Formats: sequence, structure tokens, C-alpha cells
Amino acid sequence: MESISRISDLLESARELTLDAAQAARSTRVTTRSLPVSQIKKLLDSRNDREILDGLRRVIAMMYRQQRTLPFFSSVVKNVASPNIEIKKLVYIYLIHHAEQEPDLALLSINTIQKSLSDSNPQVRALALRTMSGIRVPVISQIVSLAIKKGVGDMSPHVRKAAALAIPKCYRLEPSTLPQLVDYLATLLGDKQYFVAGAAVSAFMEICPERIDLIHKHYRGLIQKIVDMDEWSQLAMLRMMALYARKCFPRRTKRVKPKDPATDLQDFYGENGTQAATDAQGEQVVVLDPDLILLLNGIKPLLQSRNAGVVIAVARCYAEIGTAEYTRAAVGPLVALLRGAQDIEQIALYNIVSVCLAHPAPFVKYASHFLVRATDATPVWELKLEVLTLIFPHSPAQTKSLILNELEHFSRGTNKGLVREAVRAIGRCAQGDTATAPRCMRLLLGQITSLDGTLAAESLTVIRHLIQLEPQAHMGTVVRLAKNLDSATDPQARATIIWLVGEFSGMNGEDNIAADVLRILLKDFTNESEVAKRQIVLLAAKVYLHHINREAEKDTQSEPTPEEGSEIPAPIGFTPSTDHPVVRLWDYMLLLARYDTSYDLRDRTRLYKALLAVPQLASLMLLAPKPAPQAPSPSETRKGFLLGSSALVLAGGGGTHALRGYEPLPDWVREGDEPDPKLRAQDTAGMEYTPEGRRTVPAAQTLGDATRGKSNGFIGAGVGAGLGAMTLDEFLAEDEEEEESEEEESEEDEDGEDEEDEEEDEEEEEEEDESEDEEDEDEDTEHEEDDEKAELEGFLGS
Repeated sequence: MESISRISDLLESARELTLDAAQAARSTRVTTRSLPVSQIKKLLDSRNDREILDGLRRVIAMMYRQQRTLPFFSSVVKNVASPNIEIKKLVYIYLIHHAEQEPDLALLSINTIQKSLSDSNPQVRALALRTMSGIRVPVISQIVSLAIKKGVGDMSPHVRKAAALAIPKCYRLEPSTLPQLVDYLATLLGDKQYFVAGAAVSAFMEICPERIDLIHKHYRGLIQKIVDMDEWSQLAMLRMMALYARKCFPRRTKRVKPKDPATDLQDFYGENGTQAATDAQGEQVVVLDPDLILLLNGIKPLLQSRNAGVVIAVARCYAEIGTAEYTRAAVGPLVALLRGAQDIEQIALYNIVSVCLAHPAPFVKYASHFLVRATDATPVWELKLEVLTLIFPHSPAQTKSLILNELEHFSRGTNKGLVREAVRAIGRCAQGDTATAPRCMRLLLGQITSLDGTLAAESLTVIRHLIQLEPQAHMGTVVRLAKNLDSATDPQARATIIWLVGEFSGMNGEDNIAADVLRILLKDFTNESEVAKRQIVLLAAKVYLHHINREAEKDTQSEPTPEEGSEIPAPIGFTPSTDHPVVRLWDYMLLLARYDTSYDLRDRTRLYKALLAVPQLASLMLLAPKPAPQAPSPSETRKGFLLGSSALVLAGGGGTHALRGYEPLPDWVREGDEPDPKLRAQDTAGMEYTPEGRRTVPAAQTLGDATRGKSNGFIGAGVGAGLGAMTLDEFLAEDEEEEESEEEESEEDEDGEDEEDEEEDEEEEEEEDESEDEEDEDEDTEHEEDDEKAELEGFLGS
């Protein structure tokens, strides 16, 4: 009967395995097919694990499809005590999702979850700890704290990791448990397992990032583990280390004199007497703390990470706490992020531009990576054009020609936004490198006759900026622009040309073209746009003012000033001749403006008329030199924001987007206020303690101690001290030799006992025979010592 029952059990288990395999092989459509509520409850109340799993899978699927699953709460939670781990996982997922809606029923399962904390399976213990911390019911905060305490001292690293991840959840549930949680966290930060320490660092950054005193003794150990951590832990570690570096390592600098072979030779012979002067004029370099260098070198392998966030975080550390040499090492990995998805490419470009604003030279050799492609989105090609203009002044001639050809090509395209940005980029290139300004000017002058008014206006705006940089060298350019005034149809373009003519209306005296341009413009004044009319009125006021000053200079017969083109302002009350063409043009313009429909234009005209009544004041107001405008990079507003932050992408933490939560890095600690470096030099190897105070010794250390002990016992303390590191084969071979020696000793003992019996029987042996036996024994002992020495020499040699 017993054999029959065993066979039936085997058949039943085989049937269950077959059904489970068939269930796993089914398509998801069958599993997610909706069933009546009563039938699902029947599955959940079944005693068959397979049916319970089927019911739980259907409930979880309904839950993630936003369907109502709360009626199944009691039927699901009662399966929390099931020994099947798959059932436990699904029940825990359901319990975490619905615990806030049914806190009373959720509390009924706490005892069962607590029992799982003592399960022999570490996976079950970790799941129980995660579930207990995920049940967001404030009543169980102390129970969760005790569970974390138990998990911190668990032998399994997976349970300790679950305890570290549970610490922030417990803190959010009940902030008053912070002192207890900090004690647990201090223990977990020094854990030997990298994934436990990484989870502890994530918890540290969430609950107490200001407690840097907890990091001192674990600083060097954490740097060694950072390469092995997962990406999320690495991100937390890099943020924490940046804060730690700012608060613990002062920024020291020193002056280094430039290297000169002649100076070095004088120093060698002691002939340099101006050492103090050269030191004062030397280059100032940053002196890094040895522990900070350890950090910067320890995170360098993370530049090859598959996670774009980790690469940007390393670049942030190098930019904020490192030096220019370390920042250059991060340039290549940052550029490599452009091969990723489009969203990653855009975020990477924001960070690349931020780095390029401070260090543009390292990006020069990657110029080809920033050429615009046809598939690039608008933000992507805008940022690429910005990078090209930033690296333009630092590029060789061949790269500069490539960039200008690229910008010229896009300035003639059909995409108006791309055309506008390309023209502006050409202007920034001309301002960044004056040697290429003539070529840029030729490219822009070819655009002013374009039928596209937007392109012409943008080109003229950039041309105006370039002309104002060197006004004396661009008189011919202004004449050329004035000739193209008839072909310029865009109001803004016409206004720009008229303003430039007015700025140059005082050069060459009466031979200037400004008065003739004014005569032509006044013919069609009524049909001009309001923007152009304002500039025509201003041009007329400047032409009339220059005429007044010239007439006053002639009347007073004064010497011309040494400055070219300057004029002596007319005295107050000076009235020029009314027969001059310039005066007639001014009067005609006043009549045209008096009857214009724009009240703003009429007010401006009356203002200029009153101002010209006092030529000295009018000269100060209208003829004052204008500062040369600068065209900063569009991302200048993003300067100062941390790499990888949302504020960097959205251009401001408290600006247009009203972002909250942005926290900049603190300032460098002042020298003398930093913590004692000896705190980071504490030897914590082999000094791990559980919360109960018991010391935990790793198994590897125990094996090493045992190996050293056996070595010392075999060859003495002096030799064994140098043989601490033994391989497993040597360790086992040593055990075999000891067993053989023990067997030989036991055989010798037996032989000795037989000899004693024979001596008792032969009491009447002669003394001569005894002496001969003693001599033989002495010889045997000498041979044995020689054999032992030979064996020892062979062991040391191997």
C-alpha cells in the first residue's frame, strides 16, 4: 500500500508540473481574459497552488489595467501564509498596492509577514522586509524599524540591501524614527558587499545628506566599490561625493613659474636672483587633496558606462570638483552619447554646450559629430549650431572652412528657423575670430537681396553688429547697403539700413550720401512702414544736426579738431540758412510727420525738433558713440546650473518654468575649517559589527587565519609569517603530509611498546649490547633529522 501511495504522489506531482508548464506556455491573451468575479474568487479560495496562481495573475493584470480589484482583498491576503514563493510575490504586490485603501485588513497580515522575516530562505526574508516597508500605514512604523534592525544584522547581503532600501520608506512613514535609522545606516555604509553599500548611499542621500560625518571612515572603501555598483547607486554615489568634496576639501592654489630652458639652467647654477618675481608672475594652478585625487581617478572607469546618466554625472564631478585636465577626459564619452536615442541626444547636447562654454578647445576634434543632419529635430540642430560657433575660434583653418561652408549651406535653405539660426551663427563666428570676418561679411551681404524678408532682416542685423565693431573700415559696406535699399522689402531690413546710413552721416563732410538717401526716402514716406518711418525721422534729425554743426564751424572760423570726422557743435540760438537743401529736407519731413496717423511718430518728431533747438544737447544725445553690440551664445543663461539637472535643460530653476527643488553645490570649505584627514584613514578592515554588538568575521579571513596558524605550527613563527597567502592545493597538500606523519608516529609508538616488552623478558642482556643499541638509535635519529631538513627545504622551494 505504501508503494502505491508513493506512486500516486509522484503521478500527482508530475501532473502538476505538466499543468504548470502548459500554463506558462499559453499566450498572455488567455491569461488576461476576463472572468466573472465569483469565478476569480473561487480560484483564489482554492487549495491548489496552480489555481491560486492563476487567480492572482488575473487579479494583478486587472489591477494594472486600472480595473477595480479591491473586492478581492480578503481572498488575496489570506494566501500570504502560502509556502509557495510565487504566490507570496503576487500577494505582496497586491498588498502594497491596496494597503492604504484597506489599512485594517492589511494590518491582519503583518504577523504573517513578520514570521517570514525569520524564514530560512533569504529571498523570502528580503521580500517580507520590502513588503512591510511598502505598506504605508503609520501605525506600523516601529514594527518596520525593528524589522530593518533585524535585516541590518542578517547574514544574507540581499536582506541587508532590502533593509537599506526600506530606510527611506520608514522615514517617509514616520520622520521621528530618524535617529534609529541613522544608526542602521551607519552600519550599512560600511558593508563589504557593493550592492548593499550602494543602496545605503541612496538611502543616505534621501534622509540625511548633511551628515557627512558618517562618510569619513567609509570614504575610501566606497570609492573602491563604486565601479561594481548598479547605475542608480552610482548616480547617488556621485552626487554624494560631489557634496562631500565641497565640504571636506578646500580649494588650494599655487603659482608655478612657466618652464623656460634658460631659466632652468640658471636655477641649476644658482644664478637666478629674481625667483620671487617669477613666482609672483607665474601661472596659478589648483592643488588637489590626495583623497580627492583618489575619488577623481576612481570614477574614471564610469565614463565607459552604458548609462548616459552615469556618464553625465561623472562629467559633473570633473567640472565642479576637478580640474580642466579631468574635464577634458570626459569630453569623448559625452560626445559618444550623441549616438543614442533622440531624446538622449538632446539632453546630452544641453550638457555638452554647458561644458563647451567653459572648455571649448577639447571639442574641436569632434567637430564632425556636430554637423546638422536632415533627421535632426529643431532643438537638436539649434544646439549643434551653437557648439560649432563655440569651437570656431579654437579650430584650425580647415575646420573653420568646414563650419562656414556648413552654415552657408543652411543659410540658403527653406527652413526659416534653420536659416535664421545659421545667419546668427555666422555672425557669432565673425565676432569670435576677426580674421574670418571679411568672409563672413561676404556671405551675409549675399543674403540681403533674398526674397525672404526674414533672412534679409537677420542678415542685416548681424551685418550691423559687425560694422559697429570697426566703423571706419566699413564705409564702403554702408554705401553698398544703401544701393540695395530699393530691393529690401522687409520693414525691419529697411529700418536697419536706414539706421546704418544715419550712423555714418557725419563722415566725409558734405560728400556723404546720407542727405541724398533721405531725399529718396521722403518721396515715398507715406507708404513706408512705421518702423521705417521712425528711422527716417531719426536720419533726418542727424543729417540736419551735422549740417548745423558744419555751418557753425564755418561761421566761427575755428580750427578742426584732430579727431577725424568730429565737428564743433553750433552755439545756442544758431540759425542756419533756410536756402540750403538739407534745411528744406528737414522742414519737409516735419510737414510729413505732422499729418501722419501715428501719434508715436508725431511725438518723436516734436521731440527731435525741440532737441535740435539746442545743438550741444542734441549732439550729446544723437551723435554719441554707440557701444559695439555683442551676440552671446544662446545658452549663456544656463551658465551655473549643474550638469544633468532639469534646470539646465529648462533654462532656469526659478525663471520661466518655475522649477522647484533645484539645489546647487555648496561653496568650497575654507582652508582650516575642513574635517581632519585622519578621519578618512581609520582602519576598519575586519571590524564590522552587527547592531547587537557582535563582531562578524568573513569566512575568507577565517580561512586565512587557519592557514597561517598551520603554517606557523609546521615551520615556526619566523618562517610562517611570510607564508600567509597559500593556495588551496598547497593547503590540502599540507593536510595530507600531516596525516602521513601522524600515521608514521603511531607505527613508531607501536614498535616502541613491543621493544619494551622484549626488554622486560630479556633482563639479563649484557651492557655491551645495550651500548651498541644506543649508538644505533643515535644514528637513526640523526638520519631522521636530515630527512626532516630535506623535506623542509623542498617545501620552501616549492
